[in-house]
Amino acid sequence: MADYYSVLGVSSDAHDDDIKKAYRKLAMQFHPDRNNGSKEAEERFKEITEAYDILGNPQKRAAYDRYGDAGLRGGFGGFHHVDLSEALGIFMRDFGGFAGLDELFGGRSRGGVRSGADVKVTIPLTLAEVATGAQKQFTVKLLDPCDRCEGTGAEPGTAAVRCATCGGSGEVRRAQRSFFGQFVSVAPCPTCAGQGKTIEAQCKKCRGEGRLRGEHTIPVDIPPGVSTGQYMTLRGMGSVGPRGGPRGDILVVFDVEEDPRFERDGADLFTEVLVTYPQLILGADIDVPLVNGSFTLRMPKGTQSGQVFHIRGRGLPRVNVGGTGDMEVRVQLWTPQSVTNEQEALVRQLASMDTEKPGQREKGFWSKVKEALGA
Repeated sequence: MADYYSVLGVSSDAHDDDIKKAYRKLAMQFHPDRNNGSKEAEERFKEITEAYDILGNPQKRAAYDRYGDAGLRGGFGGFHHVDLSEALGIFMRDFGGFAGLDELFGGRSRGGVRSGADVKVTIPLTLAEVATGAQKQFTVKLLDPCDRCEGTGAEPGTAAVRCATCGGSGEVRRAQRSFFGQFVSVAPCPTCAGQGKTIEAQCKKCRGEGRLRGEHTIPVDIPPGVSTGQYMTLRGMGSVGPRGGPRGDILVVFDVEEDPRFERDGADLFTEVLVTYPQLILGADIDVPLVNGSFTLRMPKGTQSGQVFHIRGRGLPRVNVGGTGDMEVRVQLWTPQSVTNEQEALVRQLASMDTEKPGQREKGFWSKVKEALGA
C-alpha cells in the first residue's frame, strides 16, 4: 500500500494548500522537461503526481484515509496508477499558468536579459485525428523585434547606456538591521527594470520596448494518442523578450472532441453494439465500429446480453511509449418497440416452448456452493 503522504512529504492532517505547495515543489524538481528525459526522474514525477491526484481530491482523500488503496479501487471505478501522459495532464491542469511554467523552464531573467513570455494555444482535435496523428497549423499574435531599432529599443543612431542606479547589474541591494542582525535583500532595479541599461532616446516606433506585435501562422505535427489537457512545447517560438531578449515558448494544449460511439480511458476504448435475440441464440458476425472504419466480431452461440468481449490492439496508440490500447465491446439485446401480428405469434410460440428459465436451472452456482459446504 502506497503512503501518499510520505511521497509528498506532508503529514496526514496537512491542509489542502500545503499538499498543493508540496506537490508543486516536487513537480518542478522532477518534471521531465527539466531532467533531460531521465527515467528515474520520470518515475518520481509520476509517483508524486499520483499522490497529489489522490490527496488533492477531497472525496478520494477521504476514501484513502478510511480504507487505504482498497477504498480507491472500490469507490472510484477501478483506480489505476497514472502514466506519464496523465501525470503531465494533471500538472498542466493545476499549474498551467505561465508563472509556474516560467519557473519550470528555468526562469525568464538572466544576466539582465529577459526572455519573452510563453504563449498558450489550444488545438481542437477529433478522435480520428488522435488515432492517426495530425498536421495542424494555428495563427497566433506574437511580439517580434522592432524593425526600426532592431530590437534594441533605442532610436537609430543612439544606444542604451549603463544604468546609474544599479551600475549595470540589474539588481539593487538593501541592507536592514534588526534584533537578529543585518539582513540584505536583493530586488530588480526599479530604474531599468532589471535590464542593467537605460535608454535616453527611445525608438519612436516601439517606444523603447524593442518589440512590435505581429501575426504568425505556425505548423505543428501532433503525435497520435494524445488526450485532452496534454500539451507539447515549441521551444523558442514564442514572443521575443524586451530589448533583444530571447523568444519564449509556445505551449500547444490539446482539446479532444468526444466521440459518442466510444468511451475512452487513456489508450483503451469502450463501445456498445445492439444485437437481436436470434443473434444471441444462434451466434453471428457483427460489425463493431472503430475510430476509423469497423471490424467484424464473431459472436458465439448462446451469448448473454451484456457480455463484454475484450479485443486486443483495437484501441488508440499509446502516446510517447508505443503500442496500442485495447477495446471492450459490450453486446446488448435490442428490443423492437412494435412487431407485426405474425412476428408476435412467432414470439408467443417460442415463449411457450422455452422450458429453461433464468434462475430455475437444476443446479445453479449457489446450489454447488451449498453442496461443497455440506449444507
